[in-house]
Amino acid sequence: MRAERYYSVNEAARALSISKQTLIRYEIKGTFPKAHRNKLNSWREYTEKDIIALKKIMGRGI
Repeated sequence: MRAERYYSVNEAARALSISKQTLIRYEIKGTFPKAHRNKLNSWREYTEKDIIALKKIMGRGI
């Protein structure tokens, strides 16, 4: 079984073609759902599924 890959907030923002600050702002405002948090350091983590869902919310669905 393959472990799921997690993307950092910078990698996710790059995949969405927005800035890190915009990604976090959208989450805070409720435009985007809250990101999964790493249990060790509380950093935001995104899966490929999350990025696809965020693209759909932005109207950039695949």
